[in-house]
Amino acid sequence: MNEQVVASASWLAGSLDDPGVRVIDVRDAWEFDGIGHVPGAVNVPFERFRSDGDDGAGMLPGADAWAALLGEAGIGNDDTLVAYDDTHGVFAARFLVTAALYGHEDVRLLDGDYSAWNRDHATTTETAAVEATTYEVREPAESPLVDYETVLGVVDGDDPDTVVVDTREAWEFEEGHLPGAVHVDWRDAVDEGTRGLKPREELLSLFAEAGVTPDRRILLYCNTARRISHTYLVLRHLGFDDVAFYEGSLTEWETRGGPVV
Repeated sequence: MNEQVVASASWLAGSLDDPGVRVIDVRDAWEFDGIGHVPGAVNVPFERFRSDGDDGAGMLPGADAWAALLGEAGIGNDDTLVAYDDTHGVFAARFLVTAALYGHEDVRLLDGDYSAWNRDHATTTETAAVEATTYEVREPAESPLVDYETVLGVVDGDDPDTVVVDTREAWEFEEGHLPGAVHVDWRDAVDEGTRGLKPREELLSLFAEAGVTPDRRILLYCNTARRISHTYLVLRHLGFDDVAFYEGSLTEWETRGGPVV
């Protein structure tokens, strides 16, 4: 496993004493406090890092709000961030991609989720003491973000080497999707038994069957950029270098009158 993108539970267990490794639990506060959490983890629930606007639910929270949130959680710019949830990693992935889009360099998804961790590793209900930091949002060295006009150009045939991937459920795809898009449900990358990612060869086969291969440019969308966050990290974990991230996704696409078939 490439621990630089997806961290195994065993790696995290051996890194909990490292002050440069910060563990982020994005579940609701009642789960963090009542059910338990990874020792030393801080709680940053999903609702705290999604946009407040009705027309952008789930979108980026804004640079100032993000900086304040991470500073409050005691996170430093150079920390290694390892995030988890109890929903196969989709909310944790959204946290990590948000961090990367705001310039954080070392972000890692815990393979599996809290339930997987809880099988073999210690948990606690004690909340770790946190010293606030002054977190600074930075420009990422390279951003995967693409805008509406770029996606429209791809759909119109301006870039035939790009494959557009819809990561929603099959029924959503069937009800309406971007012209020419292929379908790969984000959940198909997850092993329901282990709750972690499927083996590398299975993942490569899953994507290849839809025409998603490392030699092509991949453009991801869903509804509000949450589900593509997981697929984005999976593809980076597999070594895909050219993965574009349509933050606006269908929320913006439909608002601006983009074609749907």
